[in-house]
Amino acid sequence: MTTTIRVSTHTHDLLQQLAEWSGDSMQSVLERALEQYRRQQVLEATNAAYAALRADAKAWASLERERSDWDRTLGDGLEEV
Repeated sequence: MTTTIRVSTHTHDLLQQLAEWSGDSMQSVLERALEQYRRQQVLEATNAAYAALRADAKAWASLERERSDWDRTLGDGLEEV
């Protein structure tokens, strides 16, 4: 399914230029750019959440204890399935 969206003339020109440079369609360039932007937003949100967690000493200590517990399971002698 496709739909039409309005973009500025500048954005259209930029999209067209990038499509010409890459040899891909404007739709493909736009899809890749949006996926890259989505990933950037996820990483920024994750970084912000970890920063908030790190700022809470009690919560951070709890996370570190949990990580330590998980690390010990790696040496439990059980075979991987």
